[in-house]
Amino acid sequence: MKRTDIKKVMVIGSGPIVIGQAAEFDYAGTQACLALKEEGYEVILANSNPATIMTDTNIADKVYMEPLTLEYVAKIIRYERPDAIVPGLGGQTGLNLAVQLAKKGILEECDVEILGTSFESIEMAEDRELFKKLCERLGEPVLPSVIANNMKEGIEAAEKIGYPVVLRPAFTLGGTGGGFADNEEEFREIMRNALSLSPVHQVLVEKSIKGFKEIEYEVIRDKNDTAITICNMENIDPVGVHTGDSMVVCPSQTLTNKEYQLLRDSALKIIRALKIEGGCNVQFALDPLSFHYYLIEVNPRVSRSSALASKASGYPIARVSAKIAVGLTLDEIQIANTPASFEPALDYVVTKIARFPFDKFSEASNALGTQMKATGEVMSIGRTMEESLLKAVRSLETGVCHIWLKKFDDKDNDFLINYIAQPTDERLYAIAQLIRNGIDLGMIYNATKIDMFFLEKIKNIVEFEKILKENPMNIKVLKDAKKMGFSDRYVAIMWNENSITN
Repeated sequence: MKRTDIKKVMVIGSGPIVIGQAAEFDYAGTQACLALKEEGYEVILANSNPATIMTDTNIADKVYMEPLTLEYVAKIIRYERPDAIVPGLGGQTGLNLAVQLAKKGILEECDVEILGTSFESIEMAEDRELFKKLCERLGEPVLPSVIANNMKEGIEAAEKIGYPVVLRPAFTLGGTGGGFADNEEEFREIMRNALSLSPVHQVLVEKSIKGFKEIEYEVIRDKNDTAITICNMENIDPVGVHTGDSMVVCPSQTLTNKEYQLLRDSALKIIRALKIEGGCNVQFALDPLSFHYYLIEVNPRVSRSSALASKASGYPIARVSAKIAVGLTLDEIQIANTPASFEPALDYVVTKIARFPFDKFSEASNALGTQMKATGEVMSIGRTMEESLLKAVRSLETGVCHIWLKKFDDKDNDFLINYIAQPTDERLYAIAQLIRNGIDLGMIYNATKIDMFFLEKIKNIVEFEKILKENPMNIKVLKDAKKMGFSDRYVAIMWNENSITN
């Protein structure tokens, strides 16, 4: 039942859009404000970003466009005296602020309650050591890791675990400050930066599992312990590329039913153990050669992946999470005349490709790793993997109309094989060029560890290019090309029809 003892609710936004934090959290915060107003609560919004729909006067009852710092948010709370705050809908910024407000005693002083997932649950999911202990207690596999608070502890940890290792600073957003180290020299450089960027000067040194499949489950739970999986997502790029930068498909395309159920059960077990109330994102690393998997991390909040999962499945995660926060249960919340406790089913393929700012920052390295570099993303829906991928590529607005970049046309295979060994924003186009050059898919797999299923799909597209070129003005071939997702512009290029525009 809906809470009637609270009248005024404060929502903390995610602040300005920065590299590593795109606009997905504004989408979530806007949904949350509208959902709370729908239930009759007075909504106070704190968000410093004027360039978002969330700070529109119609979205919340009162909008404070102030810096999202402890000092300013504490002033707003002391003045407005809300009954409760919702911290899990403004990304990591909102979550970190709520933790600071609780630790400094401001919430207690002003008698403000945290709605949704409790402070204890947030800490258990966000604190690397507490999370590791929880997983061990549940019998869930976690990577060998050690918490380091300084350089000396870090080097000892890396030697104990064995190189290569990955560094993950605590309480940072978008993998900021993290990275892979293959030796002590690389380790020292990354560790120095990671310690300075972590607000608690704490870094997790973890065994590297580069090359494993990265799978995410978007799950949601209410106070009655009803928990469902909204959808699962598979990163085309293996572990090693931040999920915000990686190409992602939804639902997963290469998992067997056994693997799907294995990871689903684990995700639901984790969300129940953490007592999460609302949306939650669980990330796994799955060994492609066995059924071994590791829990990478849990985001006890609406995350970047939640926005993708919402749009991909039609399930409004942020809206439902906000209603769960004020006491409603999944069976009481309606989504288009269906209770929110029903798991969505997808009969299409969704592809997400990140949009990078390298065209504006030409001097920046376009190498991708655990630190997010994307400033946005596109999402496409198709009946097949090929159609979905091609739609996404041409939605990027980078001047590309197909998985083809002219600059790779005259590059030899040795150059291209070396190029794809390192993840970049242009790796997909280099892979397509290698397939055009007749390189065996096994060699591409060894260099990238991208699943053969995805490489086969790229090969299907490349092979159809030849059919298209050999059959100019053939209506049947044109229909097949459109079904596969080919753009008018690329068909025109293949048929040398300059008069056809895209």
